Amino acid sequence: MLTIERLTMRYPTGDLALDEVNLEVIRGQVVALIGPSGAGKSTLIRCVNRLVEPTAGTIRLNDVAITGLGRTELRRMRRRMGMIFQEYALVERLSVMENVLSGRLGYVGFWTSFLRRYPQADVDAAFTLLERVGLDHMVDKRADALSGGQRQRVGIARALIQDPELLLVDEPTASLDPKTSRQIMRLILELCRERGLPAIINMHDVPLARMFAERIVGLRAGKIVYDGPPRGLSDDRLTEIYGAEDWSGTSADDDEPRQAAAARVVAAVDVPEIQRAAGGA
Repeated sequence: MLTIERLTMRYPTGDLALDEVNLEVIRGQVVALIGPSGAGKSTLIRCVNRLVEPTAGTIRLNDVAITGLGRTELRRMRRRMGMIFQEYALVERLSVMENVLSGRLGYVGFWTSFLRRYPQADVDAAFTLLERVGLDHMVDKRADALSGGQRQRVGIARALIQDPELLLVDEPTASLDPKTSRQIMRLILELCRERGLPAIINMHDVPLARMFAERIVGLRAGKIVYDGPPRGLSDDRLTEIYGAEDWSGTSADDDEPRQAAAARVVAAVDVPEIQRAAGGA
């Protein structure tokens, strides 16, 4: 579980990016973080893995207070948090396989990574993940030869090879066409359900958030102004988050993708494994 209490971030200019944010994300829950530009969405995600240092407040991931860690402990802790970036953050000249294996850099020594002599278990895990994201036929292809959707799939596999306890996702569909955006969101949702993995996804696309996230958190000026299910995101709520606007056309059938993803997981995973992922006996 991720627990955020009274998280505050004030820039040296005096501008308040986050204002005493409180948030809990339980195991397996996918949360869409929405709000206007400058609302604090990216700052919140970057405070969780401390790419940005919060001014005050506490962040805990399961048994560890992230905000109290020193540099060495923080490096170890970041191995437990997978990050998926808007601009993919791939090494263009490296192959798909090498980019995925770079997710293991926090676990192997310098010379192992420099010489690209990863343990066979890591290589096997990378093959399994690439098959899962539909890229097992592209393991030797250079990253700069991939489409945007394919690059994002590599980024997902790279994050998951860390075997993380939390997934942080920053605008995963911003550079993608509508069909590919749905495919990527559906893939993230299915993987989180399969692994019991909590995720926070920073999104600008409200219909897409409504369609795929089971919980939506709306930020405005660094404060949470909405926290609830997609169906509760009325026009009045959207106005509270973004300001006055004609919100017709932003609704979506928010049940179908989540239900379909759950059905696919049930078909692929046996009941005891689902119970373990949900924390049951």
